[in-house]
Amino acid sequence: MVKLHNVMIKGTKDGLLLHLDDRCSFSELLNELEDKLLPHQQVNDDSHVLNVRIHTGNRFLSKNQEKKIKEIVGHKKNLQIESIDSNVILKKDAERIKRESEIQVITKIVRSGQILNITGDVLLIGDINPGGKVMASGNIFILGSLKGIAHAGCLGNEEAVICASKMSPTQLRIADCFTRAPDREEDKPQEAECAYVNDAQQIIIDKLIVLKKIRPNLNRFVEGGL
Repeated sequence: MVKLHNVMIKGTKDGLLLHLDDRCSFSELLNELEDKLLPHQQVNDDSHVLNVRIHTGNRFLSKNQEKKIKEIVGHKKNLQIESIDSNVILKKDAERIKRESEIQVITKIVRSGQILNITGDVLLIGDINPGGKVMASGNIFILGSLKGIAHAGCLGNEEAVICASKMSPTQLRIADCFTRAPDREEDKPQEAECAYVNDAQQIIIDKLIVLKKIRPNLNRFVEGGL
């Protein structure tokens, strides 16, 4: 009798973990999955539901293939799929992730009435004038004066920061938090500053050097300064 090893089931404290082999045919995989889950079909007590996490290795599942796997697992009264993951993604998803992790360098002055909307991080070499606005799903770095509005982490990323050579905004926003910069003395020299969200969900404006501690992954900007 040939032993089946295309489906490996491991019990965890959170439920079941299913490893599906990526080298066999999909039909073989479905047949073995049905056989391996057969004992769960005999369970009449569905009051205790087990969460099932599925990993398909290097096999990318089409929507129809995902549906077939969900149908097999769903027939077992006490099993509920929590997630289906794999090591591969669609090209469009890879391109989106790449865009979100890139730093876009833009040289311009954002004037009143203009809105600059960026996916990922943005390094703006120029000023944001009063009435101008820059939005980014990631961090905002400004080599110039921020006198308008800057909205970092606009898709909900509270870890995002806003940095500027001269911080005099009409409004700062990070995710859903917002504030205005404190009043400045016009003739007092101003050094580069950063804004971030603290544990109390408040936007804090501080010297740029603090990013070394609160956002260590941004050291490449902090060490060079703005």
